[in-house]
Amino acid sequence: MSTGRDDDALSWQGDDDPTLDVGSSPAEERPALPGGYQAVGRGSAEVGRIEADGTVTPAGAPAPLGNAMLITFGILGGVYLLYTIGWIIGALRLDTVAPMLIVSPAAYVPAFWLAVLAPALWFGVTLWLTRRSAAWVRIVWLIGGAVLLIPWPFIMIGAVGQ
Repeated sequence: MSTGRDDDALSWQGDDDPTLDVGSSPAEERPALPGGYQAVGRGSAEVGRIEADGTVTPAGAPAPLGNAMLITFGILGGVYLLYTIGWIIGALRLDTVAPMLIVSPAAYVPAFWLAVLAPALWFGVTLWLTRRSAAWVRIVWLIGGAVLLIPWPFIMIGAVGQ
């Protein structure tokens, strides 16, 4: 029953037909220089750079963030998430006190949602508006927002309250 050839299972009749070969042409390699070199003259703006690990970064591509900056963004993102949770807890605690104040429920509910969404909005809008800025500018705006958006009801009353 078998023909005795082990390669029969690994091939298909007609694989060697040249009309079936529709492989794509290789992509054109862009010029790149290793670190420490600078291209000059016509077309020098299109020359990428070769990193130490051998990868090529195209010209005009933004430099990737370093580990310290990614960790800083992660920590600040966690702070903003905790602020959102703090605003939820603090505002729910104030819900029992709000009728005694001169705040109508029609004003309290939108203010509640604005306070809860403010940390996430600040974080997202800061990342979006400073995407072309230096990393330190982004960090300054994020730290400024962390100071500005402290959940005061949670800090003053706490989760349990008095």
